[in-house]
Amino acid sequence: MTSSRFWEPTFYGEEALFLSSAHVLGIITLLLSLVWLYLHRNKLYMRSYIRWLLFTILICSELGILYWSISTGLWDIRSHLPLQLCTISLLICCWMLVSRQYVSFEIVYFFGIGGALQAILTPDLFYTFPHFRYLHFFIAHITIILAILFMVWVEKFRVTLYSALKSFLALNVIGAYVFMMNYILGTNYMYLARKPENPTIIDFLGPYPWYILSLEFVVVFIYILLYLPFYLTKKKSKSSNEVAP
Repeated sequence: MTSSRFWEPTFYGEEALFLSSAHVLGIITLLLSLVWLYLHRNKLYMRSYIRWLLFTILICSELGILYWSISTGLWDIRSHLPLQLCTISLLICCWMLVSRQYVSFEIVYFFGIGGALQAILTPDLFYTFPHFRYLHFFIAHITIILAILFMVWVEKFRVTLYSALKSFLALNVIGAYVFMMNYILGTNYMYLARKPENPTIIDFLGPYPWYILSLEFVVVFIYILLYLPFYLTKKKSKSSNEVAP
């Protein structure tokens, strides 16, 4: 690996990232990380060390992409403000890990996992392995998911239907603010001004601006899927209590 291949802003992959070997590598890394976190969820060192490790990775990834964009001359107000959903999720996750605040967890649980997972499955990325942007992209998004599930598996936090409602309202408030900033700055944060160039789920949701309305229904569906494990667990626990002597 040469320094130019790792750091050069004009290095692009020789193949489209979507479903490439580099993309599959990122997905496998996510799955292995989730398995490791779940299997070690009851270890004593999880709360004292892993929580801070996740926080450090998130902070370093955000500082790293800021340094990279400035040092390569690519920093631009149109693409590097903290207005992408995953960047917002990352910052909330940092506060959540430090404070262990339940409200921040229940808000970010739904759109944090949903947004990061969608980004990993359909990456809007023009760099491939071993470029810094590729490594940053997957490390940051994977760590967002790990941080949220850390609060579920290690800290034993749970979400409710009320949590889903609060998260949905928060997401729409964020979306309205970002939409306004896009209009003022001529940007495309959260893809609320136009579709991303790489293939994503948005391609199936109709033309602009109708896909924004379609996204609301997709969000509701994702929220239901993410709440379902908690609902089933609660229902199973209730049934067990009812049949217990």
